[in-house]
This record gives sequence, C-alpha cells and structure tokens, in this order.
Amino acid sequence: MDWDSTINGFISYLTLEKGLSAHSIEAYERDVRRMGMYLYNDLALPSPKAVEGKHIEQFLQVLNDVEISRRSQARMLSGMRSFYQYLMLEDEITVDPTELVQGPKLDQYLPEVLSYEEIVRMLESIDQSHPQGTRNVAIIETLYACGLRVSELTGLRISHIYPDLQMIRVFGKNNKERLIPIGEEALHRIKLYLEGDRLRMMNIDPAHADVLFLNRRGKKLSRIMIFNIIKEAASNAGITKTISPHTLRHSFATHLVEGGADLRAVQEMLGHASITTTEIYTHLNADYLRDTMFRYHPLNRST
Repeated sequence: MDWDSTINGFISYLTLEKGLSAHSIEAYERDVRRMGMYLYNDLALPSPKAVEGKHIEQFLQVLNDVEISRRSQARMLSGMRSFYQYLMLEDEITVDPTELVQGPKLDQYLPEVLSYEEIVRMLESIDQSHPQGTRNVAIIETLYACGLRVSELTGLRISHIYPDLQMIRVFGKNNKERLIPIGEEALHRIKLYLEGDRLRMMNIDPAHADVLFLNRRGKKLSRIMIFNIIKEAASNAGITKTISPHTLRHSFATHLVEGGADLRAVQEMLGHASITTTEIYTHLNADYLRDTMFRYHPLNRST
C-alpha cells in the first residue's frame, strides 16, 4: 500500500462514490499529496499505514512554521481525515491517526454583507440599454433573491424555473437537488432577459440551449465572468467593500435572519448540510443590539 496508489484509490472513491465536483476533488488531491510527500520524503514513512497521530501533528507544525494560514491548515487536516476515513472503510487500517489530532483554532469569520440599499444601487448602476444589461440585472436579482452559490447560478436551467409556483430547482454540492422560492421581481427580471437579449441571440450552443444565463458566444457563463459582473456593478455603484458573488448569498441569508426568518428554513434554502453552518448568520450588528436593549430593558424605559 504505497502512497501514490492509495491516493489514486482515494481520488477514485471521491469521484465515483462521493460524486464530488472536479474542483473539490482537485483540492483534496492537492492537499493529500502534499501531506504524503512530506511524510514519505521527510519522515521516511513508506505508506499511509505507518502514519501515527504525532506524524500528522508534525506536518501541521511545519505548515505553521512556513506561515500557512490556520484556515488552510484546517482545510488540509480535513482532507487528511477524509483520506483516513476512506482507508478505514476499505479495511486498510484499523486505527485512524487523525482521530485525536486537534486542528488550529480559527478566528471567527463574519462574511461581508451588503445592505439592501447597496444592492439597489448596484442594480441601478447597470445600463440596461447596453448588450447584456438585462442579463446582468437578472443575475444579481437571482443571486440575491435565492441565495445561490455561483456554481448553482451558472448551472441554472430555463426548464428548472417555475414561475407559476414562484420556485426554482437547483443542484448544489454533491449534486444535491433542492427547490428555492423566487420572488416576483427576480422572475420579472429573468422574463425581461429571456424576451430581450437572450431571444435575440443567434449563436446559442445546442449543448447550452436550456442554460439560463449565457455569454456572448451562446455558452454557459464561467464563474470568473459572474465575479467580474458583480465587481463591475459594485464599483460603478461606488461600493468599496470587498465583495464577490458569494456576498449576495451572505446578504440574502443575513437579511432573512435579521428579519425574523426561521433558521431551519434558511438552512434549507441555502442547502447547508448542518445547521451549524447557517448559524453564522445569526450575528447582529451593535446598533441593533444597543437599540433593542435601550428599548426593552426596564432600567432604560422612560417613565
């Protein structure tokens, strides 16, 4: 059981049995191979079977010494855990060396969030008389209205939009399907795009005929193109925050939670496997907390 053949088996497992995306598989492979190279070359461990918890801890210490971020260290440790869980399933090992290894402590991360007014400014900054203008407005409306990941947006199909039900069907991580409500405004913007810019396109690739958002060559938009559309709209609106398509997803969730939405419902709409992931959106700004305390605490009520 050498390193190379075992890692190849792990990659096949992620591809065929777990059904992960190519991007996720590439990340797992990169991290696990980096670990394997260190354990083989520096610690002379001939195979994954020879690894103990102390060796994993040494690897993490090396990452720390060369100033790899704690978040990257945590990601690599997660990859190692998945690798050894695979070996446990395959009965190649009986003890998981990562089981008792503690990961680096991470600083609490609160994502950047746009206010509703900033999102409106972004929409108003787009010239809809310009080619692709109605498409770009529809993209921003859909991201914010439904809280989609950028991969879910680029893969959204016309046949998966149900205007009468005000729902769309998307396929998220691990190709998991879910239905998400979509508001009238976003549906209206999609309709304008379908009956305008998209209808006039003469070069739609047959393989992408059912894909909603297309580039000028009639093919599915790339993640980078969506990123550039968002960045340009934010810049034109005078927004200086560091934002990406994911910022609209964060804003969607934060605005729902602050408005009193049930956290389980938000979890379902976002497609989070764990409620713990969704709980990040329960953060409240200091002004809201201060106003609430002054308004409702008996010592602060005016008599």
